[in-house]
Amino acid sequence: MTLLALVATVALAACTQEKQNQLKREIQNWTGTNGVLEVYAGDKVVKRFLKIDKLSTALGTDDNLPRHYRFGYGVLDANMNGEADSGEKRVYFEIGDYTHYVFFENPN
Repeated sequence: MTLLALVATVALAACTQEKQNQLKREIQNWTGTNGVLEVYAGDKVVKRFLKIDKLSTALGTDDNLPRHYRFGYGVLDANMNGEADSGEKRVYFEIGDYTHYVFFENPN
């Protein structure tokens, strides 16, 4: 068992930083996260989505090239209190490349 762990560690160390990040994202996508997305207008939060598993980059159907927006599903925090209250629904959302936003794991 220790030999397997050693081989896995050496293999991971040999990967480029981008490949390590990609592997981490794939593991995180599989396990899920409790993400929060805050959308800003200037220095003010104007929208907040809670309980997001992941943000995905859209790919073209025919050309498979990345599109200029990200999308996901989350609970729209309509009253902006940072909690998913009853009555607040899970929704689909898209954010464009020029949208000012912060995506982070909920510390609570």
